[in-house]
Amino acid sequence: MKESVRILRFAIIGSLNALITAVVIWLMMDIFHCGYIISNIAGYIAALINNFFWSKYWIFGSSSGSFQREVPLFLIAFGCAYGAQFISLLLMVELLGINEYLAQFLGLFVYGAVNFVMNRKITFKGSSQL
Repeated sequence: MKESVRILRFAIIGSLNALITAVVIWLMMDIFHCGYIISNIAGYIAALINNFFWSKYWIFGSSSGSFQREVPLFLIAFGCAYGAQFISLLLMVELLGINEYLAQFLGLFVYGAVNFVMNRKITFKGSSQL
């Protein structure tokens, strides 16, 4: 598969995951009156499961890859991407005084970049080319 197609697919699923994340964060913050940190954690966890299956089978084409190998690596990639996003969220809100909702949105781009690189280079490395 061409890298441009893979990136397009990643962007499509990333948009779906961003929607899932945003809806959960909004529900948590506005409906359930949770703080922005707990809401952020819940939103990213909600999108995590959806992201794994789309990444494995459609974006990176790893139909023959081992779950025992890929799940831990995917979780490590998620942890790194989420950590980078979370640090950027805290910096934007606490140090720069950016609106919590805008900071949540901007953090999606930090998360997406780290997530794609780690999953492409580590988790699903050597996956079939579809």
